[in-house]
Amino acid sequence: MTRIIAGTAGGRRLVTPPGAGTRPTSDRVREAVFGRLEHLDAISESHVVDLYAGSGALGLEAVSRGAASALLVESDRRAAATIGKNISHLELTGVQVRSSPVETVVGAPLSPLANLVFVDPPYALGEEALADVLAALVRHGSLAADAVLVVERSTRSAEPVWPADVELIGPRRYGETTCWFAEYLPDGDTA
Repeated sequence: MTRIIAGTAGGRRLVTPPGAGTRPTSDRVREAVFGRLEHLDAISESHVVDLYAGSGALGLEAVSRGAASALLVESDRRAAATIGKNISHLELTGVQVRSSPVETVVGAPLSPLANLVFVDPPYALGEEALADVLAALVRHGSLAADAVLVVERSTRSAEPVWPADVELIGPRRYGETTCWFAEYLPDGDTA
């Protein structure tokens, strides 16, 4: 059972997409990730982008915990329909789902600028394709200064290749999952 951990929708269940094409982030991992994000003060009033959204659990959790808005991007139409059901069921405002390939969405500037970005691709996505998605976020000016990026990968995967002006905060390992936390610091700004 997947559920919202905390916030205004805390404890409410989420529907997960049918089939084996998605890998929902476990409640345990989500709880740890959001504990880290709260420590970084990265959630409150943020504009969230959840790439490869699956059930929408990460973006929906962020809005439940006080994010201003979330754009949930999922290319699989069945999964996108499931996200729509979850949005309706949770009655959270400021949440949109876009059924489109991630590469298409990050291939143009996002508005509003993202303060928090979740990148949770299928583990089979190659490192070069992941690097291209991360670079596109920077290249198209889609990130607010000091935006936090969270990339979820298999523990067996290499560290993501970060684009210029994105600095690693550090990885956190949760069983077979590693979440890489990084920050967008344009023009060499320091946190």
